[in-house]
Amino acid sequence: MNERLVEETRNGWLECEHRGAICGVDRHLQPQYALGDIYTPMFLRSAGKPLQAIPVVRSGTLEHYGLQTRDLALMTASHRGESIHIDTMEHIMQCAGLEENHLICSPSFPLNEEVKEQYLRDGGERRRAYHNCAGKHFGVLAWSHMMGWDLATYTEPEHPAQQEITRTIGEMAGVDPEQMHAGTDGCGFPVYALPLQGLATAYVKIACPELIKDEPTRQAAERIRNAMQEHPLLVGGTNRVDSLLMEDKNIIAKGGFKGIFAFGLRHEGLGFAFKVADGSDEEWAHIVASILEQIGYEEKSTIERIRRVFPGTIRNDNGRVVGEQKTVFQLQALK
Repeated sequence: MNERLVEETRNGWLECEHRGAICGVDRHLQPQYALGDIYTPMFLRSAGKPLQAIPVVRSGTLEHYGLQTRDLALMTASHRGESIHIDTMEHIMQCAGLEENHLICSPSFPLNEEVKEQYLRDGGERRRAYHNCAGKHFGVLAWSHMMGWDLATYTEPEHPAQQEITRTIGEMAGVDPEQMHAGTDGCGFPVYALPLQGLATAYVKIACPELIKDEPTRQAAERIRNAMQEHPLLVGGTNRVDSLLMEDKNIIAKGGFKGIFAFGLRHEGLGFAFKVADGSDEEWAHIVASILEQIGYEEKSTIERIRRVFPGTIRNDNGRVVGEQKTVFQLQALK
């Protein structure tokens, strides 16, 4: 059953409540914290992107095309269309000999509102490169191009790239691929539903790659972690929760559509995954900050940074404070 995570009040009166589940896994790959149903499979959405990038790195694609750390960070991203994102994407295309029309994801406008407004003022039109998943797509396209695989079907479940991605996700999450529920993501990629325990397990492994037995996979996961931490703005964008968290080099984090979020803590050897059941992402920052506070996270500046950017006040269209968001959950430590 889902538990109450966040309440929204207006003039002191409860207006909304957001329910969900949280799972924390330790370096022994065992649940350490649990709240709500951590076993019902949830679609990973974009929280799965760091996992999907592992076989790309493991294949030698980056070396083959001379791609850089920043390019790898964008392959894990849900980018907002800021200049740093588009410049990096064009670098990937140039190095790998790819074109924008290779992408199957739909043409989009930038997701960053300020960038979108200026782009429209300049007469900009929808582009496939502005789709927030384009970096992930170009990573798999570059890998497929190197291998001589069909580029037109790179998102089909039967494609060799997708088959390898499926196996890798299962290995990282400790879930039999045959037990993963398959669907199609908004961008056209296959997407899988895993228990929150599996997603948290995968993130503690990314945070602590020494937990991964297979050496090529371990090395790939470490490179992905380092790339995301070195270029946090590329992974999300200005004032995105995952990007803000990764200004702290102890944290690896990635959110996905419909309320799914995961992060790993290297020093503590913990991986967390949670799902806001109604699919909202407005509560992510408050939930993450509360989790860090409840486990006694030592780097207080990280919590302060999240609280500063997401203060929990609700303002009306004129900027007047009219309510607040606050967490109401208590993590349950498992014995």
